[in-house]
Amino acid sequence: MRSALTTLGLVLSLSLVRAGGQTIQDPPVGRPDAVVDLTSHEGVQLVNGQWRYHDVQIVDADSRAVGPDLKPSGAPIRTYDYAPHAGPTDYDDSQWEAIDATTLDQRRSTAKVCFNWYRINVTIPEKVGNFRTAGSTVAFEIVIDDYAEVWVNGKMPRVLGQPGGPVIKGFNAPNRVIITRDAQPGQRIQLAVFGINGPISFSPQNFIWIKSATLDFYKSPRVAISETPAQVTRKDPALDEIVPVGAKVEKLAGGFLFTEGPIWVPRTEDTDGYLLFSDPNNNLIYRWTQDGQLSIFMTKSGYRGMDIGEYGQPGSNGLTLDKQGRLTINQHGNRRVVRMEKNGQFTVLVDRYEGKRLNSPNDLVYKSDGALYFTDPPFGLPKFFDDPRKELPYSGVFRVSPDGKNVQLLTNELSGPNGLAFSPDEKYFYVDNWDEKKKIIMRYEVKPDGTLSNGKVFFDMTSAEGEDALDGMKIDQKGNLYVSGPGGLWVISPEGKHLGTIVGPEHPHNFAWGDDDGKTLYLCAKTGLYRIRLNIPGIRP
Repeated sequence: MRSALTTLGLVLSLSLVRAGGQTIQDPPVGRPDAVVDLTSHEGVQLVNGQWRYHDVQIVDADSRAVGPDLKPSGAPIRTYDYAPHAGPTDYDDSQWEAIDATTLDQRRSTAKVCFNWYRINVTIPEKVGNFRTAGSTVAFEIVIDDYAEVWVNGKMPRVLGQPGGPVIKGFNAPNRVIITRDAQPGQRIQLAVFGINGPISFSPQNFIWIKSATLDFYKSPRVAISETPAQVTRKDPALDEIVPVGAKVEKLAGGFLFTEGPIWVPRTEDTDGYLLFSDPNNNLIYRWTQDGQLSIFMTKSGYRGMDIGEYGQPGSNGLTLDKQGRLTINQHGNRRVVRMEKNGQFTVLVDRYEGKRLNSPNDLVYKSDGALYFTDPPFGLPKFFDDPRKELPYSGVFRVSPDGKNVQLLTNELSGPNGLAFSPDEKYFYVDNWDEKKKIIMRYEVKPDGTLSNGKVFFDMTSAEGEDALDGMKIDQKGNLYVSGPGGLWVISPEGKHLGTIVGPEHPHNFAWGDDDGKTLYLCAKTGLYRIRLNIPGIRP
């Protein structure tokens, strides 16, 4: 165990380095292949557009005070609203003032605390100069003095930590919103821009005006920072059904202290899918979008204690979603599992067992019935197994009942239980072990009441070359396991056969199935975020 702790200590020593995640510019990255200037006659004519304008009025409105549900369900109150609400596509702006594109830099609205609307419908032309638009990605970029919010086809998605896009980017900063990823000539897109004078608390004497507005066309937008051929060691021909010939590992972001616990948040009616992942050393959760934008989703993700400087990994580790799509977080420093509700509040799902504090919850997964399973080694504590804060004498695998009322210890036979996963039919439950002297994957039968029985060693990597023990684990829809093991990403069949190992630029410690089809495996690999396309979709929440 000492050698395992030495390895882990080396990994956690990265926390002594003060580094932050790489900041990626607003997508798409790089110079566009063609540009339409919407502040010019020529540009507006090319897209059959017409700018329309309207001032915004602040009006009295009825509302309700905060109720017990933290929503406006309390006593009636008076507040303020604005008019008109012109974001939706069905809003009729035909009676608004039509303004010349070359006059967008004229000062408008009423100064001090004021707002306004600009609206325009654009039609994708067949060509922009010599550039053929079919199949291209188009971004709308606007710079408003002082702030802007952008509605595209009647929608303005909002996600925690979102740095711009449809919401305010910053003082006189460019808002960039991708309006289509598969442009077709004749496609019509409605844009509504809410202008805001600011800084609002400064009550400035100036007015609102547009500095620039463009449509930027990209033939092949660049998302990955780099890509390298995947080094694949094939142990069995069956691996060819999983890993495509010529598979590449793409680097998406870098510069982190240590990446962990990713989860893909699927597409909704209002937002595209995106990835969340932890940097436990930096006490952060990051958000990465499929367009390549990186942002901080949550600060202080796992700990706010005064002694935080003693911790190597105080932040969040494993992340997942429940059946309602609510984010569930393993918090190392706080030594608990929490769920973030739709209103932003946190619900503590479990922080103790039999009156004793948990060690540092590591990884987690929901069963289809809503029960939560998680591993609890002490790797988030400053001194690991020897930490005086440690209250439980073992590292457990726990189950929280679907109603949240019952916490059960399922097994404590592993010294460092880490990654975990259910088989596709949920008849079996897998747990791997971070222990250099016992690099094993356990498989248990799942009983009707959700507890485990007949635990057996499913796979043993103890003799494999490489210092790393076993970390994250995921499973695909055919039951193949993907395990962070010595030397890389091990692929193991449901029968316990080693099919092969995938090696990338950095050692992957945890993964998540992402994209709409679930065939992309996102890899949290030490200081970087990577992905690889595979042939079989994975099991997702």
